[in-house]
Amino acid sequence: MKALLINGSLHAKGSTRAALQLIAESLEEEGVEAEIYQMPHKPIQGCAGCFRCMDTGENRCAVKGDAVNEILEKMEGSDALVLGSPVYYASPSGQILSALDRVFFAGRTLFPGKPAAAICVARRAGATAAIDVLQKYFMICGMPIAPSTYWPMVFGMSEEEIMRDPEGVQNMQMTGKTIAWLLKCIEAGKSTGVVYPDPPGGEKISTNFVR
Repeated sequence: MKALLINGSLHAKGSTRAALQLIAESLEEEGVEAEIYQMPHKPIQGCAGCFRCMDTGENRCAVKGDAVNEILEKMEGSDALVLGSPVYYASPSGQILSALDRVFFAGRTLFPGKPAAAICVARRAGATAAIDVLQKYFMICGMPIAPSTYWPMVFGMSEEEIMRDPEGVQNMQMTGKTIAWLLKCIEAGKSTGVVYPDPPGGEKISTNFVR
């Protein structure tokens, strides 16, 4: 079993990375491989709404040359997903949002049934709003959200400050443990024939409000 953890901060050794490392360590203690993917210092185009990804059926975005298809490739080999971001204006980083809009649209068949968690790192406020934005991606793609001991946030501007937030540290550690627990429950279910259900009728229905 493997979990992909995405660092939505451009600071490769900053507070968000430190929070994700706590989750990774908990996952590995439970026997789950954890990979932290660092968002690159390159511009990421937002989704153009071209729908070309729907024509190929390959779980790849038609726009090439940035992190999106690399993330999708890694997700193909992952059983769980963790999104981590700093809080900017009570929202996740623009870098990760631009990527996720395309990742979840182009690769929407990769996600159903895979456990997920979103964590945010804040100096002071805005974390719950930012977490809510990230969790929306999971909810629309059928991903069970792993719980923790509190809202999955931690406070601090550096790794040192984060480690002085004991409740936040525990939140991160528990997030890793509950993801591992969900993965083990899913594996146990599969062994008895319990699998993620298909939509009633066999295909997802999409309707427009305007007729």
